[in-house]
Amino acid sequence: MGQWHPESPARLQAIADQLINAHIDDLLEHREAPLADLADIARNHSPNAIDIVRSQPHEGDDYYPIDGDTSLNRHSWQAALRAAGAAVAATDAVIDGEIDNAFCSVRPPGHHARPSAPMGFCLFNNVAIAARHALDARGLKRVAVVDFDVHHGNGTEEAFRDERRVLMASFFQHPYYPYVDPLPVTPNRVNVPVPAYTKGDVVRQLVLDKWLPALNAFKPEMIFISAGFDAHREDDLGGMGLVEADYAWMTEQLMAVARKHARGRIVSCLEGGYNLSALGRSVVAHVKALAEI
Repeated sequence: MGQWHPESPARLQAIADQLINAHIDDLLEHREAPLADLADIARNHSPNAIDIVRSQPHEGDDYYPIDGDTSLNRHSWQAALRAAGAAVAATDAVIDGEIDNAFCSVRPPGHHARPSAPMGFCLFNNVAIAARHALDARGLKRVAVVDFDVHHGNGTEEAFRDERRVLMASFFQHPYYPYVDPLPVTPNRVNVPVPAYTKGDVVRQLVLDKWLPALNAFKPEMIFISAGFDAHREDDLGGMGLVEADYAWMTEQLMAVARKHARGRIVSCLEGGYNLSALGRSVVAHVKALAEI
């Protein structure tokens, strides 16, 4: 999105480097992401939202701003298809029993992308597309989307606001970007705003008191995680106080729910996280919990 932009290729390199430094990279199975089919994207996004990304010129090195935070270039269409394709392919691999769970190390992120338009660094909503695929293409009856990014996943909330087959659970710093009030809490929507400077002990209690009762009552057949790591205390794009151990603990709680109700099926997709060191270390904690190593 430009040399100045925090949503940069260096994010994925930092994750790869930290997985190697933690001596777990060779214990993981790595797969290249395919391009998503347009039919996969269209389950969650309008033709206009797709055309905004697809219609930009595919030559030269110019950037084309969509909003104050989000730009396109000649690689954006392929990158967006690849990110969504990773989430869909991971969903198929988990449902088919090829792998127990998956973490999709992808960019651009997705949870701000509305059904009608890109927004906030996000072009297509990778997790929402994967959840729709699980429901509409693979026949699951109930899935949960859990979002622990520091920013409210407004695009995901909008996509599933009237969808009884989806439970969305999240916390997020509020008031903060995207500066929209969350929809009311319902049995299918447990999105909990928290103030700036909230630390891990408060978040853990929120998970115990709010998320887990809702998840266990809902009994999802699969869990999707919008895994943003910008609530880390070292991340300047957020104002919260989580650390790596908090991400590991949340992941372990979600794995327990998945084992109980969903045959252990989890697909996690990278969202935010912009302090490169904190991002890499937090992903290591998350992946180690997923892999039980």
